[in-house]
Amino acid sequence: MPADLSPIDKAKFAAAQRSVGFVEEGMRVGLGTGSTAAFMVRALAERVRNEGLRITGVPTSTRTADLARELGITVATLDEAGWLDLTIDGTDEFDGDLNLIKGGGGAHLQEKIVATASDRMIVIADPAKKVAQLGAFPLPVEVIRFGWQTTKALVEELLVSLDVLGQSATLRMNKAEPYVTDEGNHILDLHLQRIGNPRQLALVLNQVPGVVENGLFIDICDLVIVGHGDGRVDLHDIARGQVAGERVAFAESENVFADLDD
Repeated sequence: MPADLSPIDKAKFAAAQRSVGFVEEGMRVGLGTGSTAAFMVRALAERVRNEGLRITGVPTSTRTADLARELGITVATLDEAGWLDLTIDGTDEFDGDLNLIKGGGGAHLQEKIVATASDRMIVIADPAKKVAQLGAFPLPVEVIRFGWQTTKALVEELLVSLDVLGQSATLRMNKAEPYVTDEGNHILDLHLQRIGNPRQLALVLNQVPGVVENGLFIDICDLVIVGHGDGRVDLHDIARGQVAGERVAFAESENVFADLDD
């Protein structure tokens, strides 16, 4: 690991390193998207290179697929791989029940499909992602481009009757143009501040015509690994209802982390 990583990147690195310890020979593994997931892909590639670990990775975005191939991980589509053993991904927020908000990187549709096609989902995060209640991070909602303004108005009207503090939605932009997902859709970011009932919100949002999928992951995540800048990791296990502390060794070497630019 490079010595000049920031404390937050060291935390991401620690979580990523611990997460790939759950990957076993022959597994079909969902590969998440985002800066934290990129650390995981690199850590997994290091195991593939150094240990001869044979796995198949199923990426959740084109940029993750490009990184995995570049680093020597065998890549397949979800249709080619079928059911997965494990998915490892990052998150924008998680609460005490391991419910998540994802989609800050614009890939939550593929991320949710891959995660729900897995026996287990492990989420890796830094300490800032732990919240008492979801909603401070804008909730992404993927919508088709046709009639997106109508969809936006319907979503905002719906929010008025739900247990949230904010009701505004904004179209995500990529510089001067609307952001376009890998599936060719747009994203509305909902500025809710607090989500009182994530399960209800997740269900009703997907009933709005034009909505493809929302970024609430409910009852999908099994384990959250929170990394710290000093190499400590906290494992939040939903099945055991406990948090276990461990430590990851920080070893400097010329490896797949040498060109990190996240």
